[in-house]
Amino acid sequence: MLKRLTLIGLTLILGGSALTAILAQRRPDNLGVENGKLKPCPASPNCVSSQASPSDTSHYITPLLFSGDGEAAMDRVRLAVAELPRTTLVSQKGPYLRIEARTESGIFADDLEFYVDEEAQVVHFRSAARVGYSDLGVNRARMDEFRDIWQALD
Repeated sequence: MLKRLTLIGLTLILGGSALTAILAQRRPDNLGVENGKLKPCPASPNCVSSQASPSDTSHYITPLLFSGDGEAAMDRVRLAVAELPRTTLVSQKGPYLRIEARTESGIFADDLEFYVDEEAQVVHFRSAARVGYSDLGVNRARMDEFRDIWQALD
């Protein structure tokens, strides 16, 4: 009886993990830039954004500054993103770029967004996990790595 209950419990856990993995594959349809703003981070600590309030230390990350042409800045964003592991271009529309980043296992995906504000001479960005509550700092670490690559391209 105990063996059977253990097997049932294991099946439920694996089934739940499989469902989570399936949900993690679905690309959100509510991302993008609207009136110069990316979607705000949720309350959970699995997202960073340069458009969050600086007083929101769990979500805020400093935007990137550039001088000159917005198209050149976007080219630089694309070059830096290409250096990040396991990333795929999802879409680009003018000054907005959307990227999907996968975990090493390929099961979970994060959504990265970049918005080049040519007038303000700043690149805003957002990186968020699709599922779960905590990402153990993965999105912040990824964007810090992106920043290092961006700066090295200068």
